[in-house]
Amino acid sequence: MSNYEHLFSPVTIGNVEIPNRIALLPMGVFSPRLMNEDGSYTKDGADYYIERAKGGTGLIITGLVPLPKSGASPSIVNDTDSYAEHMKYLADGVHKYGSKVFIMISALSGRSSINPNDPAPSVMPNVWDPTKNNPEMTVDEIHQYVRWFAEGAKAAKDAGIDGVEIHAVHEGYLLDQFTISAWNQRKDEYGGSLENRLRFPCEIVRAIKKECGEDFPVSVRYSVVSKTKDFNRGALPGEEYKEFGRDYEESEKVAKMLEEAGYDMLNCDNGSYDAWYWPHPPVYMPKACNLEDVEKVKTWVNIPVICGGRFDDPELADRKIAEGKIDMMGMGRPLLADPDLGNKFKEGKLDDVRPCISCHFGCLARIFQIDPETHSTKDISCALNPRCGMENHYNITPADTIKNVAVVGGGIAGIEAARVAALRGHKVDLYEKSGRLGGVFNEAAAFDFKDDDRRLLSWYKKQIADSNVNVMLNTEFKPADRERYDAVFVATGAAERKLNTAGFDSPNVRYAVDVLADQNITDQNVVIVGGGLTGCELAYDLARKNKKVTVVEMMPRILNVEGLAASNYNMLIELLEYYDVDVLTNAQITSYENGSAVVDVLTVNEPNAKGRARYMSLPGVHHNVREIPADTVIVSVGYTSDQSLYEDIEDEDVFLLGDAVQPGNLMTAIWSAYTTALNV
Repeated sequence: MSNYEHLFSPVTIGNVEIPNRIALLPMGVFSPRLMNEDGSYTKDGADYYIERAKGGTGLIITGLVPLPKSGASPSIVNDTDSYAEHMKYLADGVHKYGSKVFIMISALSGRSSINPNDPAPSVMPNVWDPTKNNPEMTVDEIHQYVRWFAEGAKAAKDAGIDGVEIHAVHEGYLLDQFTISAWNQRKDEYGGSLENRLRFPCEIVRAIKKECGEDFPVSVRYSVVSKTKDFNRGALPGEEYKEFGRDYEESEKVAKMLEEAGYDMLNCDNGSYDAWYWPHPPVYMPKACNLEDVEKVKTWVNIPVICGGRFDDPELADRKIAEGKIDMMGMGRPLLADPDLGNKFKEGKLDDVRPCISCHFGCLARIFQIDPETHSTKDISCALNPRCGMENHYNITPADTIKNVAVVGGGIAGIEAARVAALRGHKVDLYEKSGRLGGVFNEAAAFDFKDDDRRLLSWYKKQIADSNVNVMLNTEFKPADRERYDAVFVATGAAERKLNTAGFDSPNVRYAVDVLADQNITDQNVVIVGGGLTGCELAYDLARKNKKVTVVEMMPRILNVEGLAASNYNMLIELLEYYDVDVLTNAQITSYENGSAVVDVLTVNEPNAKGRARYMSLPGVHHNVREIPADTVIVSVGYTSDQSLYEDIEDEDVFLLGDAVQPGNLMTAIWSAYTTALNV
């Protein structure tokens, strides 16, 4: 018998039996390397999904496939014959492992599109540029979309795909905008009453059933409530607010109407583009953040219900399924971090599950970035798992020649290099001059909301132990040791940058790593120098502990962090505002004395001034000197790489990794270590 017997029991959707209750939730996979112009998946794209079926996921729901061809994006209705032919590889590959696959078909974005010319239900402000309005969709365009949905579903069925999911009465996308009165101001049969506002998604499922048969499964992605206060204003967990979008009362009616129209499953979470951190929950969101709301849906309908949203606890999922509160456990990013998650759950190997840390650097952020070589969106991947999306390119294979390898530095880059090198068969010595593994990631993981970071550290320690790496703590690598090894990985990290500001030699001035290590700030007034990610997370953490916090940042904006996803950025910004953190940009502390920080804040008169403000007398720039109470000053202004050992032993078989190359995030450290170790 497997662990979690309810989680690993079958469930039926329409006429299709799913072997277990784990579903891969849809995430964007539409770069040219992974998706063809006809909306089908390339071999690499299909292999990404097949890997997760092989890993024990019962239901694979693919990322959205667009209906209308928009710019360079693919479209399922470009060539339905070629689509069906290309998709057979995906269907056969998933079925080989006993899993089932649904294709998500999308009407795209309406006002959530980056193109303000894309039609919306009504004329309304664009999400990304509220100064521009998206135009109203015509009735003829609506009817065309309904036909496209039916054509796309039929193409999927002809390819051997088990079902489709309609995207989306969810997240403030086009169909969701039609259903919500705040966004739908139409005066025709597609606006006004709730029945009219639901007409579009209801016509879609009826058209699909007519084309594909009543038993062909059709799921719909569904936001239970919008968690939205206004245009571009989300509601934080626990915040009291008036719902601007869909509330609970209307949600019950909508869910029942969708079931009555013919939908066979509701794939549920919460939120909208205006509250993007609900459907794409960052680390600041609680675990299983949508579960309570999705449980309500289960009492409203008789069709299966999936719950998603930082929901990666198999024991909790098993219990909720046994109680009849939900039908399936939906996961997105956890299955990027570890495609074998389902099998590990079933075998009770929870300590071997590589956890998702909800950073979004490798997934959500990447699919909105442009690859400078292809000039298209980047592939979806994972900060912790470089093999994600590269399943048949970045495999760990046995080395041709077994080597003696030294890894210098037991931070994340060093541990990853040691792990991969050992799995390839090399004999690995890992030198760490301190008494612990993990480097400064130990301090980065110290926040109480970063339990998954701490799980990642535990995972790395177990993998290192299981792979027989010889860990040498409290041992410094000397240049003379170089001759004993065929290859050396230098992962000596970086040291915190220090400031020479007047008064910063005071014992009340501390640095971020020290503060995170001790967690012992008892003073009331705290000034944080540096508005990067660590500085802002410190501000949030201290403010919710009732400290009066001020962030002082030299740049014109805080969180100027490369690759930071909009959902993480928006939620942290709104948390700082909610907890009354004062943020001073274009500012620097000039001195600190007697519990008071003197801050020089620049006021730039030119409304369109860009770039970094400089502290000198310039036309249109005025100095506003302020004194701010500061019982404690915390400095968080980045790091300086330590390359001293590398410079001493540099040659062709010595490799510099991670922050020792250039201070970066966890993704850059892991990816550089993984890809380098694959080639040694």
